[in-house]
Amino acid sequence: MLRCRVMLSNQKNLTWRQPPRLSRKGEARRPRKYSVLFVLSTAIIFSCFAPPAPAATWTVRAQPTRLVNGVPVLFQVKPPVKLASLSGAWLDHHVNFTYDARTKTWFALVGIGFEKNPGRYALELSGERMVKTTPKTMTFAHTFVIAHKQYPQIKVELTVEKKFTEPSPEQQQQIAEGVKIKDDYLNRVTPEREWDGKFAAPADAPISDVYGSQRIFNGKAQRPHYGLDFRVPAGTPVAAMNSGTVLLARFLYFEGNCVVIDHGQGLLTLYFHLSEFKVKDGESVKRGQEIGLSGGTGRATGPHLHVAVRWQGIYLDPARLLQMPLP
Repeated sequence: MLRCRVMLSNQKNLTWRQPPRLSRKGEARRPRKYSVLFVLSTAIIFSCFAPPAPAATWTVRAQPTRLVNGVPVLFQVKPPVKLASLSGAWLDHHVNFTYDARTKTWFALVGIGFEKNPGRYALELSGERMVKTTPKTMTFAHTFVIAHKQYPQIKVELTVEKKFTEPSPEQQQQIAEGVKIKDDYLNRVTPEREWDGKFAAPADAPISDVYGSQRIFNGKAQRPHYGLDFRVPAGTPVAAMNSGTVLLARFLYFEGNCVVIDHGQGLLTLYFHLSEFKVKDGESVKRGQEIGLSGGTGRATGPHLHVAVRWQGIYLDPARLLQMPLP
């Protein structure tokens, strides 16, 4: 419905005197004074207007819709105006978003750590407007609820060589060198996104162990299993799960021959216990490209492929990543 208002301009209070009137006796009465609002403008301006439109809002969605510890998360954001760039903060990690012109949304792939406590956590967004305006930066925050997921408590009794549970001083030195290499390489964050679309399984084989299971080596409990194991014989081709750059291709004490692929924006996939490398450091790879052959090197009880997914230092469930439809 339209509403109208009257706008009066050049207003001034003037006094108007009524002409004298005669009384019943024929005497002139004293004129009365009237205070009126005199309009000097040539016309009264009517302004008709519609009620103000509701303020444009941000749309923020997460996939999966139920967030739990240990899962990868795809955030999709549609801002109220065109932006030149969008970044954010999630669980104390910096996030760079990518624009999808087809859906006119910004998206980013992030994660929630295995040990993250349930609660309410905010995704804080900061966007730079496309046009010159003040202020140029737009901010917005959206709160998500993270629930607790109880992962299968599968106690895997394994027997490995004693050097993996009771290493000698020389072997401890090798372990320390491996830790330094992993600290250096695995914590790197490349701002540009290299992954494109859905992640694919590295091998066509059944799963022998899942993310989150409790492992016991030689009677000693270890940390939860932060990967996904494929039951493959030695020499099985192993494929890159998505496009990226080979960050690391070398032997490490526990991991054996391992390949680490950087998919950009802090997302890595790791492939352990290989018998042979098919790529080298710094090489660009595509989804499905052969990167090595499976084996049983490092701390392994037999030939198999261990795959892990890491986002900015957080290990995520690879099985959940493989299930996600991605832009």
